[in-house]
Amino acid sequence: MAEYKTDIEIAQEAEMWPITRVAEAVGLTDEQLEHYGTYKAKADIHALRDLPRKAKLVLVTAINPTPAGEGKTTTSVGLADALTRLGKKAVLALREPSLGPVFGIKGGAAGGGYAQVVPMEDINLHFTGDFHAIGAANNLLAAMLDNHIQQGNALGIDPKQIVWKRAVDMNDRQLRHIVDGLGGKAQGVPREDGFDITVASEVMAAFCLASGLMDLKARLGRMVVAYTYGGEPVTASDLHAEGAMAALLKDAIKPNLVQTLEHTPAFVHGGPFANIAHGCNSVQATDTALKLGDYVVTEAGFGADLGAEKFLDIKCRMAGLDPDAVVIVATVRALKYNGGVPKAELTSENLEALEAGIPNLLRHVSNIRDVYGLPCVVAINAFPTDTPAELALVERKCQELGVNVALSEVWAKGGEGGEALAEEVMRLCEEPHEFRYSYETGSSIEDALDAIATKIYHADGVGYTPAAKRQLAQLKANGFGNLPVCVAKTQYSFTDDQHKLGAPEGFRITVRNLRVSAGAGFVVALTGDIMTMPGLPKTPAAERIDVDENGVITGLF
Repeated sequence: MAEYKTDIEIAQEAEMWPITRVAEAVGLTDEQLEHYGTYKAKADIHALRDLPRKAKLVLVTAINPTPAGEGKTTTSVGLADALTRLGKKAVLALREPSLGPVFGIKGGAAGGGYAQVVPMEDINLHFTGDFHAIGAANNLLAAMLDNHIQQGNALGIDPKQIVWKRAVDMNDRQLRHIVDGLGGKAQGVPREDGFDITVASEVMAAFCLASGLMDLKARLGRMVVAYTYGGEPVTASDLHAEGAMAALLKDAIKPNLVQTLEHTPAFVHGGPFANIAHGCNSVQATDTALKLGDYVVTEAGFGADLGAEKFLDIKCRMAGLDPDAVVIVATVRALKYNGGVPKAELTSENLEALEAGIPNLLRHVSNIRDVYGLPCVVAINAFPTDTPAELALVERKCQELGVNVALSEVWAKGGEGGEALAEEVMRLCEEPHEFRYSYETGSSIEDALDAIATKIYHADGVGYTPAAKRQLAQLKANGFGNLPVCVAKTQYSFTDDQHKLGAPEGFRITVRNLRVSAGAGFVVALTGDIMTMPGLPKTPAAERIDVDENGVITGLF
């Protein structure tokens, strides 16, 4: 039996190329890089500004995630490596992992097995400091807001209508709802406050959607931080904060260049969560990749009902992107879980449960093809326990919808295990298509939410709590009634109830809170029990992570 190696052991044994050599593969010169050591660099976006986009754009998404795992990032990395093996100039564009999940329940997010981006430890930990810069910009604005109130409150800000939270890139439920400013007049104005995880900050969203530094500064200035006693919105620009915030982000906005285990160039940059934010890497990373490669492989967070919907309806709309093909990742194990099989029993063949769980996959396939008008392929991320009968059943059900299935073995074989998938992706990229959004630009908040709920989730409609109705009226009154919508929803289900697996019918989505992210350019609709500050599990991944006297990290996935 072959020796089993963990992801981090595989990554640490890899022979990385100097980043200059990786950059040469896509025509980047050393003068166009800002080095962060030997194996990481930032690309000079100013030098590349006038280059045209030329690559085919491939989105990798997935079924609703399960404890059995789907392997979306692993598939993305392996697909890019497979395209490289087939003689194409492939470039990856991925999100940066958040420290919260790394130390929480999910672990690392740099791929897995022999389909990883490296240096894996750096990417999963501080990397080039982008998230720290975003958190600092967020908290500078918070400090300036509270200082304005302390120094006389010339804008008439109502401390009970402050909507801007502080941020930290860690799962820390203790900070969700706090009281600060205690201890007397010199310590500030006592008020209720709270923290979001950095990846849920609007600064992160604006950062990832900005077309450049000046656009980012303008977006930062538009962010609504509070309301006056008269109900008027107060922005970061009103506090004269956007210039200093942008100064903190002037280097962070440049996309980070790293490599896969097979030396395919990878831009890893930005990282909003898809269940509470828009779930895509930065426009800067995608745009830069499109200018340098023949094929760009990018991914969107969680299942296609969240990440792909937001990639297509928000990011593509704002950045003028037109995807050429979509890969929907699934595993036989995860489909059986959707069919009602407990996690402990997923290794046994169960065609009945598999057939019961396949509708989850088919609904995502139908959405991509029929709602968005995009060609797609299903990638089955292979496990040794998959049986020929199970794989044949998935293939037959997908082909009934006119969609092909490719077996992906990239975890075990790297790019070689993704060549069949790459061949199908290249074929799909040559097919004509008419990309469309799930709702028209300029739709009302209600119409956009209804379209997402009925077309993508297959709900019967949308309901609003009394608080959400009041917020909707306020958003309209303040001129925010026709922005795109970013739904914060559980990733585990098409519904807003994480326990309803498969492809549920006969349900409604309940919106309990609406708030504007004017800098990002969308309205956030919170549903179900979703929170913008996660907590750690009973046994955090952090308990398994360690470092030795030589600086070698263990336990990181």
